[in-house]
Amino acid sequence: MNVSRSGYRVFSANSSTACIELAKKITERLGVELGKSVVYQGSNSETKVDVKESVRGQDIFIIQTIPRDVNTAIMELLVMAYALKTNCAKNIIGVIPYFPYSKQCKMRKRGSIVCKLLASMLAKAGLTHIITMDLHQKEIQGFFSFPVDNLRASPFLIQYIQEEIPDYRNAVIVARSPSAAKRAQSYAERLRLGLAVMHGEAHHSELDMPDGRQSPPLSRTTPGHTGLELPSGEGRRRHSSFPGLDLPMMMAKEKPPITVVGDVGGRIAIIVDDIIDDVEDFVATAEILKERGAYKIYIMATHGLLSADAPRLIEDSAIDEVVVTNTVPHEVQKLQCPKIKTVDVSMILAEAIRRTHNGESMAYLFRNIAVDD
Repeated sequence: MNVSRSGYRVFSANSSTACIELAKKITERLGVELGKSVVYQGSNSETKVDVKESVRGQDIFIIQTIPRDVNTAIMELLVMAYALKTNCAKNIIGVIPYFPYSKQCKMRKRGSIVCKLLASMLAKAGLTHIITMDLHQKEIQGFFSFPVDNLRASPFLIQYIQEEIPDYRNAVIVARSPSAAKRAQSYAERLRLGLAVMHGEAHHSELDMPDGRQSPPLSRTTPGHTGLELPSGEGRRRHSSFPGLDLPMMMAKEKPPITVVGDVGGRIAIIVDDIIDDVEDFVATAEILKERGAYKIYIMATHGLLSADAPRLIEDSAIDEVVVTNTVPHEVQKLQCPKIKTVDVSMILAEAIRRTHNGESMAYLFRNIAVDD
């Protein structure tokens, strides 16, 4: 394909080797050359971008993987998008296989929805479209004021199960929690395998910690106002701070110990999830499955963040293999732990780019994929 006549360019927004490698795989499949640009950090750590060719009137695709330094990667993407916008690019499409801050997509206590903030920043920088993969929550698409294509990695992971796991017919798909059961069910139905669900917790999560919302409010007295009054009568009770107001007692949530709903004895256990970051919970789950009789344990996840001591913990655990895609760079972790395997998803990203530029339907990329996947 003649790049100058194609009407679109593909750039890498990251100076890391992993991002450039993924960008080269995508451009090779598309038959185009990678756009010429320089992304670097100044002496004062400021992000600088220098676009080396004209982008006027063209569709520009920016490929950005998210390494461990998440905030630097975000700034690289924002600065490059703004530079392309300033240089009169027609459309600027961000190809972000793993969308950062996607776990912060719900209001937690007195925090904030950071994912919504990032969506606003990307729109302000000039992005007009995003292609991503397996958002942590599908509702994140509603944070954006422009189209978002949320691709799925499950066909590639299912293919790996069928081709690389011996005797996979004797496997059972495992959901680490009831909330992950729908994703696990989608895998189980397509592979025609059984389903098991983990229920309960071995420890209290941060959501169960007291944060002061159960404590009585400070007593206030305002002249001329005595609070909310309830009709007098038998059974009327008054609160010391708010006369006449009686709220129902807030019952503390108590989670049972971990149990396995489903038979895993003498089977291969395949745990499916979208993100594997801190692996302590996965290691604990593997130990329980081992105790229940599972003789091999695999973990299949789209995004392998594998933070902190994840490689060492995986190597020392009962987990036999961790399979992730190349949406996130993890070459260093693979060198530290040979149990980590990678599935290439550059094919579907390249096809999404081609269809987006040509105005073709994306439905083909979602065939045989359930809504809950």
